Amino acid sequence: MEEREFLALADAELRRLESALAQLQDDGAIDFDYELKPGGIIEIEFADGSKIVVNRHAAAREIWVAARSGGFHFHCEDGRWIGTRDGMGLAETLSRCFTDQTGMETRLAW
Repeated sequence: MEEREFLALADAELRRLESALAQLQDDGAIDFDYELKPGGIIEIEFADGSKIVVNRHAAAREIWVAARSGGFHFHCEDGRWIGTRDGMGLAETLSRCFTDQTGMETRLAW
């Protein structure tokens, strides 16, 4: 995959994630803030100060997630971002990370 194609796909996925985060924040069940930073980075910070960082990694053509529960890499396969270790989707993994980090069952979907 060419870098330009990767960047377009990754940026579109990050925009979908940002929209899902806005919806979750509007629901008000979980206390968190998020910020879209330059270079395709979304930093999510929880009330206890812990963070989840989601970023695009152009050299590897992957989206990476860093959370308290570990680091995860996702590649684009037929329009879905799939975990390189476990085959789980990005939304599923982030939902699990939110749940692990906050102790509250969370479901992110987009």
